[in-house]
Amino acid sequence: MSSSTIVIGGGVVGTATAYYLAKAGHKVTIVDQGRHGGACSHANCGYVSPSHVPPIPKPGLIGPTMLSMLSSESPFYIRPRISPSLWSFLLRFWWNCNEKQMKKAARGKHALLSSSRELYQELIEGEGLDCNWEKRGLLFVFKDQHHFDEFAELSEWVAEEFGVTSTPYADGELQKLEPALKDEVYGAWHYPHDAHLRPDRLLSSWKTILEQLGVKVLEEHKVTDFVGEGSKLKAIRCGTEELAADRFVVATGAWSPFFNRQLGCALRIQPGKGYSITMARPSICPKIPMLLEESRVGVTPFDDGYRLGSTMEFGGYDASINTKRLALLKKGASHYLKEPFTDETYEEWYGWRPMTPDDLPYIDFAPKFNNVLITAGHSMLGLSMGAGTGKLAWQLLDGLAPHIDPQPYRLR
Repeated sequence: MSSSTIVIGGGVVGTATAYYLAKAGHKVTIVDQGRHGGACSHANCGYVSPSHVPPIPKPGLIGPTMLSMLSSESPFYIRPRISPSLWSFLLRFWWNCNEKQMKKAARGKHALLSSSRELYQELIEGEGLDCNWEKRGLLFVFKDQHHFDEFAELSEWVAEEFGVTSTPYADGELQKLEPALKDEVYGAWHYPHDAHLRPDRLLSSWKTILEQLGVKVLEEHKVTDFVGEGSKLKAIRCGTEELAADRFVVATGAWSPFFNRQLGCALRIQPGKGYSITMARPSICPKIPMLLEESRVGVTPFDDGYRLGSTMEFGGYDASINTKRLALLKKGASHYLKEPFTDETYEEWYGWRPMTPDDLPYIDFAPKFNNVLITAGHSMLGLSMGAGTGKLAWQLLDGLAPHIDPQPYRLR
């Protein structure tokens, strides 16, 4: 039976959820406080990466690595300040830095990542989404042999446990595969099943499909209140406007903790600010997207552009662009690439990643309202997990058999 659903949040997760609900015949409205696809989904590196199975918190991370995060020159930077929510988050993050929790989180991540990879393929072929989809894999690049060899153990575990395989390239073989890399770069691991796309174009093209399916997209609508009756949410308020529906989805990324009290839960999400620079393609441009591991810089070539991205800054909801963080992207890329950047810059950008202490998202019904589904906290992988999350959200709302086990994403 058809029902009405309001999806709060017009990023990739909210868009995917709206798509699967609309395809199932439901009436859907997306409500976004800004413009559709204009937040964290806009200018990230664009990876659809089943390779990213290992969670961020893992054994060995506590100690010098964590202390280095207090340096403003670190790819992962914690701005020192008094913030109980941040320090509570970090304590829980550190608690997850053990083998048991790593394996638990990896199983949950793998299910969403692998299903999303296949679903994106189906969507792009079936709907004709115009998003510069490329299936060239992803390179994990290492400047020195020590870190390259160290990665071998993790790569072997991911292959044995989850069937996600990679191929090592070293001793000059890497430069034959990717000539844009400097000769002194030691080696890389290539994950051939990864893909990449242009995220802003994905969201723009997907919005067109949604509107053809009858989905209403309301931009510049900030949710200010929830109107409940018992265990049901009846409507949301956006200023003086009240919007009613049978069901609701909260897909608001890093903003989700602001709804904790209204939803009766404790979403432990911190905004991890990531940066990117989009520019003209260099004359010696990489063919394959890559992660420059020691510098923590992502490199994405597009048909008509080139992007450096990544870094992580825990500085609260600060809306300014830290030019020092942008400079770190160029500096990091300079250690690996023959032509790391160009002078023709198209866009300098930041987005708040919704980081969780265990690197798993929340996909579950709100404790206060049984007709509100929360889909938030996808950390650095909102795009990579977006399609799988959207399909799972539709299945949970409609009471259908889920295509993946939802247990790892329960409110915990």
